[in-house]
Amino acid sequence: MKANNWVSKHKRKFKATTDSNHKYPVFRNLLNRNFTPDRLNKVWVSDITYIHTNQGWLYLTTIIDLFDRQVIGWSLSTSLHTKQTIIPAWKMAVSKRKINRGLIFHSDRGIQYASKVFRTFIKSNLLVTQSMSRKGNCWDNSVAESFFKTLKVELVYDEDFKTIEQAKTAIFEYIEIWYNRKRLHSFLGYKTPYEVELEFYQFKNVA
Repeated sequence: MKANNWVSKHKRKFKATTDSNHKYPVFRNLLNRNFTPDRLNKVWVSDITYIHTNQGWLYLTTIIDLFDRQVIGWSLSTSLHTKQTIIPAWKMAVSKRKINRGLIFHSDRGIQYASKVFRTFIKSNLLVTQSMSRKGNCWDNSVAESFFKTLKVELVYDEDFKTIEQAKTAIFEYIEIWYNRKRLHSFLGYKTPYEVELEFYQFKNVA
């Protein structure tokens, strides 16, 4: 790296987006840092982060399937309201993946995930069980947080988004075109999330 004048990118500190100071119910940590499920749609994890633009903050909510590490649901919003963050991300995820076996949905204790509005969505499918990280413990949801670090190092820190629309376009291309379908993932044996998804269904059909 020194011979080629290359410099590594570094992560930066993050702005907190989790408001766990609420009176809504919280759920037991069922995931317990078991980040290696044996099938698709067994564990989904979710988190929220921020993206700066010259027109104001954007908030990115993602849902990741731990089996193939694919971002299966996501949303961008200008507020942290439940109906603009996790609700549209959840709707996208369930439109892409059919839940026909038990699913753990894990998140932090943020108000968006604990709210009555979102809990109503969860309860509409009896196969889904909510799980939450322990208070103030980022390691309990480290895969979701790791994706945000990767996104920011590979995209956000190199950009100066002039407009919200510019940021939305760049993030869409990063998630849907690059990360899910082209980026090789060391955890997946240097395959893409989409390749792992295809292999899972091919093996399932053969079996």
